[in-house]
Amino acid sequence: MSIRIREIEPSDNAAVAKMIRGVFEEFDAERCGTVYSDPTTDNLYEVFRNPKSVYFVAEEDGQIVGACGIYPTNGLPEGYAELVKYYLPAKARGKGIGRELMERSTAAALKMGYTHLYLESLPEFSKAVSIYEKQGFKPLEKPLSTEHPGCNLWFLKKL
Repeated sequence: MSIRIREIEPSDNAAVAKMIRGVFEEFDAERCGTVYSDPTTDNLYEVFRNPKSVYFVAEEDGQIVGACGIYPTNGLPEGYAELVKYYLPAKARGKGIGRELMERSTAAALKMGYTHLYLESLPEFSKAVSIYEKQGFKPLEKPLSTEHPGCNLWFLKKL
């Protein structure tokens, strides 16, 4: 098994969108008002051309097996970025890929000068939520952004 983590490339768009939507389908998670129905999910390479953002993909034997990024989401306070579109299909879980993606994303956020990371999630992703909390994310009572109104769990981590 050889895992390679790199920044997203234009040719990754379709595979990443399919992987993200597959995770939603696996957990029968809310699709309306989430990244599942967000049209930008099909064009993540273009979305992450923003200079204060980065999106990493994990690749195993030429297949996308995870992704995670940092984005200056509208509505967030100065110095805050969102940990976004962090998904791994079942076959990639439990191998340390998710931890590596989060560590790379956090390091990139620090390098870009961010002071806090915000994230949104859903109860269906309870296993991921426990990982966020182990990584130092604290639950919030309300969202800091309204980009994905279908999400109903919000977290913040001071870097």
